Amino acid sequence: MRNAFLVGTAVAVALAGSLYGATARAEAPTATASVSALALPEPTGKHPVGMTNVHVEDEGRADPWVPVEDRELMISLWYPATKPSNTRAPYMTPAESETYGASTGLGLPSDLFATVTTRATLDAPPVKVRGGLPLVVLSPGFGMPRATLSGLAEDLASRGYAVAGIGHNHEAHGITFPDGHTTRCVACENTDFPKVGAVRAQDVSFVLDELTGEHPAWKGGAVIDKDRIAMIGHSAGGFSTVPAMLRDHRIKAAVNMDGNFRFPNDSRLNRPMLMLGKPSHAPGGQDPTWDETWSELTGWKRWLSVDRTEHLSFTDLAPLAKQLGSPLQELDGDRADAITRAYVAAFVDTHLRGRTAPLLDGPSARFPEVRFHRP
Repeated sequence: MRNAFLVGTAVAVALAGSLYGATARAEAPTATASVSALALPEPTGKHPVGMTNVHVEDEGRADPWVPVEDRELMISLWYPATKPSNTRAPYMTPAESETYGASTGLGLPSDLFATVTTRATLDAPPVKVRGGLPLVVLSPGFGMPRATLSGLAEDLASRGYAVAGIGHNHEAHGITFPDGHTTRCVACENTDFPKVGAVRAQDVSFVLDELTGEHPAWKGGAVIDKDRIAMIGHSAGGFSTVPAMLRDHRIKAAVNMDGNFRFPNDSRLNRPMLMLGKPSHAPGGQDPTWDETWSELTGWKRWLSVDRTEHLSFTDLAPLAKQLGSPLQELDGDRADAITRAYVAAFVDTHLRGRTAPLLDGPSARFPEVRFHRP
């Protein structure tokens, strides 16, 4: 088990593409598990899950990384469905899988991520709920495709949320557009993290406009309750939550999953924030930005760390790497995934639905790995 964890650690560094910016490379033995066996964990809610992809273009806004282009994004939408369709939703396109896999330098099979079994079906009919569905916006880690948060998205959708995963163009190793072209991470070549946060804040506002406006970009957009919106991000997506909230008051609450707060920590924020990270993200730890940000949060807030986890433990790569026989952390990958799902669901249930969630009140016997910090 210890040897497997060491292999997984090398895989984790490489799969991140960039843990906090610089492109990483690592050598590790090729995983021996059957690629065909890779599958996301089952959702825990009662609804079947539908999924669709939407392409949007912010006309007249130059792309910050490739200025000769207008800014365009791909959005994956997950939602509770009345019944499944006959087509399983793909995890990544073959081109996305090849581009992301190549970025790790591990010699992974080019179709590895295209073969992952999801739990959603394409274009299934969405449920219609009185009052509409609360919306959760997901922003992935820097260099990482939006698909790497699919398991969390499916789980939230099964619990009755609409979920929008944003593909921030030229910030991921692999985004395929409807015309078939696939872009790479141009921003990874010369990283400017404050700029990344500012760009993503703009992206999120644009996506909210497109999904909740008079003519929604998603044909099922009428089911979204525009007054109940939260944002959840991993790594760069996590630190982008604060600039996004400061820019757009439609975002009622946010979760940062293990992202350094890469922006000036001089603006107070009085909306709910959950900071959820690996053990080193504790008060007085290696990352002072968490302490700095904590002092600027004046509303509801929680600071949690999860024992025996690593940076990618809050993404799909935790359970998938376990299936490949190369765990990313000492904690079991499925256990890490279950913890992330449970605490994120408790947070959005509390702040978008007004439900009581004792899980957020303090340590739980169900999840002894989770530590509460109150500096």
